[in-house]
Amino acid sequence: MQHRYFIISSFSLFRVKIDKLFSIRYDPMLMKKWILMEASMELSPKQQIVEAIRGAENILLLTHRDPDGDAIGSMVAFSEALSKLDKKTFSVCADKISLVFAYLPIEKIQPELSGRRDFIISLDVSKVSAEKFLYKVEDNHINFVVTPKKGEFSPQMVSFPAGKFKFDLILVIDCQDLDRIGAPYEQNSDLFYETPIINIDHHAGNDHFGKINLVDLTATSTCEILVSIFESLSKDTSLLTPEIATALLTGIITDTNSFQNQNTTPKSLTVAAQLIAANADQREIIKRIYKTRTLATLRLWGKVLSNIRDEMNYRFVWSKIEKSDFVVTQSSPTDIEGVIDDLLKTATGVDFVMLLTEKDDGVHGSLRSVKKGIDVSSIAKIFGGGGHAMAAGFIIDKNDPAMNVDQVIGRIRDYQKSVDGDH
Repeated sequence: MQHRYFIISSFSLFRVKIDKLFSIRYDPMLMKKWILMEASMELSPKQQIVEAIRGAENILLLTHRDPDGDAIGSMVAFSEALSKLDKKTFSVCADKISLVFAYLPIEKIQPELSGRRDFIISLDVSKVSAEKFLYKVEDNHINFVVTPKKGEFSPQMVSFPAGKFKFDLILVIDCQDLDRIGAPYEQNSDLFYETPIINIDHHAGNDHFGKINLVDLTATSTCEILVSIFESLSKDTSLLTPEIATALLTGIITDTNSFQNQNTTPKSLTVAAQLIAANADQREIIKRIYKTRTLATLRLWGKVLSNIRDEMNYRFVWSKIEKSDFVVTQSSPTDIEGVIDDLLKTATGVDFVMLLTEKDDGVHGSLRSVKKGIDVSSIAKIFGGGGHAMAAGFIIDKNDPAMNVDQVIGRIRDYQKSVDGDH
C-alpha cells in the first residue's frame, strides 16, 4: 500500500516522464481518480463500491433500454439514497418509462444527457492576438466581442469543442453491457473512457465492463443486491426510508413476478420482509403493477391476444404488436408492460412465450420461460440480446435488412429443432 500512496503524493515528480513516454495530454485529476480506484482493489466489490461512492461528488446513474421494474426501482432507490448522502446525482434512461411506475418519482429520470456539460466557444489566437474581450446580453443573445491587437479575426478561427462532463463516477445498474444503455453511451463514449464505472447486476451474461463489478448471479434482482450496499453506506441513520424501500421492493416483486417465478429464493423473501418492515408500500406496488389498467392498455392487450400465433410443433407461442396498433388503440409502447407475464405466460403445453413489439428503432422481443428448465436467455443471445433464464429480451435494429419477423421466427424454430437433436 505504501508505494501507491507515494505515487499519489509524487504526481508532480513524474508528470514530465509520463508526458514524454506516452506523448499525451496529462490530466492529473483523471490520473488520481484511477490510481485511487486501483489502490482499493484488495477490498471486496461491495467495499470498493462503498468507498468509491463516499469519495465521489457528482454521480451519473444509468440503466438499460426498455427498463423493467428492477431497473426503475434500482435507479430511483439509488438516486434517493445518494441524495441522503449529499451526493449530486443525474439519472438517465434512453427509453420512456411506463406510467405503471408513476407511484415512484420517475420524473427524476431523464431520457438523455443534454445540459450536463459546458458549451465552449474557442477562438484561435495563434495568428491574430486579442487585445480585449467582453460579452453583452442583447435581445436574448449573448454577443462575445473580441478586439484584435492587429489584423482581423475570421469565422474560420472559431470552433466549438465539446466541454467535459462533471461526473466523477458512473453507476450502471441492472445492465449486462454498455451497448444496452443505448444513446447515452453511444453518443458519449469519451465519458465512459474517462470516468470510473461501477457495474451492479445479477444477469449471467454480464460483460464485467466496470472498473468495479458486483455481479451476483444468486440474486433474484438488482434491487435485492442494493439492500446490502445501502446498509454498508449508511453510518448513522438507515437509508431504507419508506420511499427507498418501496422502490427496492418494486424490483424484487417484478423480477420474481410477485414471488411466483422459479427464481424466487429464501433470501429474496427475507429481503422483501426486511423492506416491508421498513414500511415499503407493498399494497401500492401490487395495485399499480398487477391490478390497475387503463382502457388504452386493455385495448392494446386485446390486440396482443388477437395476434397470437402458436408454433406447437416447436413448443412456443408468440404475438406481435405493430406501430399502427398503438395508434388504433390510442396507447403507447409503455402500455405493453405486463402483458407477457399476465396474459401470454399463462399458455400451457409450451416451453416459452414471446412478444414482438415494433418501435421507432426496430422490433423489440420479450421472452418468458413457461416450462421449468427452459433458459430463454439462450434464445435472446441468437439476436444479440440477453437476460436470464426466466426472462430475456433482444432488439432487431430497423436498419438491419437481413432480419425481419419471419426470419426471427425461422431462427427460433431452428433453435428448437437443434435442442431436440441434442436430446
